[in-house]
Amino acid sequence: MATVYLGLGSNIDAEKNLQLAIAQLRSLYGDLTVSPVYRSLALGFEGSDFLNLVVALTTDAGPLEIIEQTERIHEMAGRRRGPDKYSSRPLDIDLLLYGEMIDPEPPLRLPRRDILEHSFVLGPLADIAPDMVHPVTGRTIAEHWREFDVHSHPLTLVDVIL
Repeated sequence: MATVYLGLGSNIDAEKNLQLAIAQLRSLYGDLTVSPVYRSLALGFEGSDFLNLVVALTTDAGPLEIIEQTERIHEMAGRRRGPDKYSSRPLDIDLLLYGEMIDPEPPLRLPRRDILEHSFVLGPLADIAPDMVHPVTGRTIAEHWREFDVHSHPLTLVDVIL
């Protein structure tokens, strides 16, 4: 069994699409640990604010199977991948961590670089796994969060029922 962390975000019908994603993940994996939801500005393009959160789950499914399942959930939310990496989207689910696996090559890229680069990933992750040790840096998520420049991309806690 592996402990897996997924980052979720949406800026198109965000509450509805995040609720869909959480419901689907629960049906696939059972109990989830769900972080609070945060609002953040679109990063890298002009667009509506995003709602973001992180979930933890335990599974026997391998990382490629998890990616396939999250792609199906993207399709259910109406996401169509285009050439523009930075754009509005109904749903984005990223595999952040799969146990202590380190695999920097596509399609996995584990642990995902976003963890240490973006407040909307690191902040919610620190909420649910502050004592987890990052498999590359050897430092806890809480340590990384304390040192993160939160003013570079501020987060606002929002009340969303998932």
